[in-house]
Amino acid sequence: MTTLISSVFTIGCGLLQKRCRDTVGSGVVVFLFCFVFSPVYFFFLYHLNAFANCFACMHAFLFLIPAGPHHHHHHKYTALKMDVASLTVNNELVTDVVVSWKSEHCYKCLFQQLGVVPAWPGPGVPSAVDFTVNTQHGITLQVNSSPSSVDFCSVPFHFGEHGNYSLWVKNLTDSGIISCSMVTDADPVNNSHYCLIYVLCRLDAVKSILFRLGSSMETERLINSELGSPGRIVETVTDNILPPLPTPSKRLRSLDTFRGISLVIMVFVNYGGGRYWFFRHESWNGEIMFVFIMGTSIALSVNSLLRVGTSRCSLLWKTVWRSLQLFIIGVLIINPNYCQGPLSWYNLRIPGVLQRLAWSYLVVACLNLLVARVHMDNLPSSAWWYPAREILLYWPAWLCMLLLEMIWLCLTFLLPVPGCPTGYLGPGGIGDMGLYPNCTGGAAGYIDRWLLGESHIYQTPSSRVIYATHVPFDPEGVLGSINSIFMTFLGLQAGYIILHYKDLHSKIMSRFLIWGLILRYPVTFLYINILLHFCSRMSLSYVTTLACFAFVMLVLVYYTVDVKKWWSGAPFYYPGMNSILVYVGHEVFEEYFPFRWQMINSQSHAEHLTQNLVATSCWVFISYVLYRKKIFWKI
Repeated sequence: MTTLISSVFTIGCGLLQKRCRDTVGSGVVVFLFCFVFSPVYFFFLYHLNAFANCFACMHAFLFLIPAGPHHHHHHKYTALKMDVASLTVNNELVTDVVVSWKSEHCYKCLFQQLGVVPAWPGPGVPSAVDFTVNTQHGITLQVNSSPSSVDFCSVPFHFGEHGNYSLWVKNLTDSGIISCSMVTDADPVNNSHYCLIYVLCRLDAVKSILFRLGSSMETERLINSELGSPGRIVETVTDNILPPLPTPSKRLRSLDTFRGISLVIMVFVNYGGGRYWFFRHESWNGEIMFVFIMGTSIALSVNSLLRVGTSRCSLLWKTVWRSLQLFIIGVLIINPNYCQGPLSWYNLRIPGVLQRLAWSYLVVACLNLLVARVHMDNLPSSAWWYPAREILLYWPAWLCMLLLEMIWLCLTFLLPVPGCPTGYLGPGGIGDMGLYPNCTGGAAGYIDRWLLGESHIYQTPSSRVIYATHVPFDPEGVLGSINSIFMTFLGLQAGYIILHYKDLHSKIMSRFLIWGLILRYPVTFLYINILLHFCSRMSLSYVTTLACFAFVMLVLVYYTVDVKKWWSGAPFYYPGMNSILVYVGHEVFEEYFPFRWQMINSQSHAEHLTQNLVATSCWVFISYVLYRKKIFWKI
């Protein structure tokens, strides 16, 4: 087990370090592994040794990483904010130069003017102007004599956080050839402490905690969990006309663990993710994983209830009522004015995460009620459709989903949008060379603004950061909900596989992997070049990519938790058992202690990361306490 954990830590740190190109990315990765992606941070109350290791990990992260760059004596120190560096442009030309910039993460964007550097005052005395530049992504600097003139030079460069750089613009020879060279005057914040942090968080503590958690896998009484009893294979009830089934109740811990992992990711990113750019706007990943496993839970819970005699009409009423409750709760928590004064109906935001979950749950659960089969063990094995029974037996539901996707495709690519080209999928703003500044989201944004009104959707979308958009756009909008429904339906398909191949672990996992392979390749043919640069919408290619990842991840969790029982699922299992309470709670109490406090240095990634990890850990601990007390919030 120690070898397995060591491999996960080493491979994970190595791979993610390549993506963490900011100044302290490597340290963040290991710190995140210690506190979030291992049970160390959660079980410290029971193992002082583990607490000591995690405290050492925090100490190394907070105190061994330098607070700022070491500036050379000839550069004046300037207090810099997060994700920025200092750039001094030195001009040795006899004419003024205009410095512009463009992010490499911005697809077909216009250059934005950074500033003007005047001509040199005399021989040997260059003029210099200081600027601050963004370090989240690589940028291209462009130098010319005026915004519309021919470029003198272009310099692609990825600045490091709190680094100090100089750009020298000069004539190489008398022939008029202009040279632009970048010089690093002071290195960015050092990111070489991940090895030290890794050593401090010794794996012997992880081993002891996993052993403690693994030995605590006791048989729990079945709880009617929210969103349809996730992971339940057989349920015993007493208020129905049929006697209890003789088969003992069984619950798949892997499904609750999967849900808990998705939820912890959502909570951590929603709290800020340490203010690192690679964590921002990634809550979609957690949300999509959540709707996927919600579909799996629907298949298992409905089958369980039908087997004990619950009528379909009764389940339909419960489905509608649960969806309505989810929608209302979502509207309440996404409009926090009730804590600050009277709620204004004029700017009430209608779409949201729970609202999208409500629609997805309603549609997929209703489809499942139409096609769900009570008994799976009396099917004729000689029938031609038997090898693909988990698909062909539910063909009416597949037809409905194909119809919904056809509606999405037609609206997305054929709906005329005023002032925009038909089928436009870009972010608008300065994207696409600034030709369509008011076309953010294309048909999806237009439908939301027409149907709900501009004042009732999200006012500050993520596209504002890079694409400088000013049009409201809601990532949880109406049109994108169709693909959220499709993602939930793919999770339903995973539930059908578990039902039809019950206890045949190899067949279950092989079919999960086949589905992951099938869903991976449509991305190649679906306008990926644009959507990779504007993925804050629920596009079809984005859904198929994440669905592929969900199937593969479900294989890993299912194999380690339910097949081999190497892992109990802790600590993610506990928030997975109380997912609605954790999600609603983290939204409502976000601004309260201990989830947030006044920081000494609000421009420190380390302080933000510590605060966000502590807040996320608190919710995991709360869910554990509620689990031990057998307290579950169900709707």
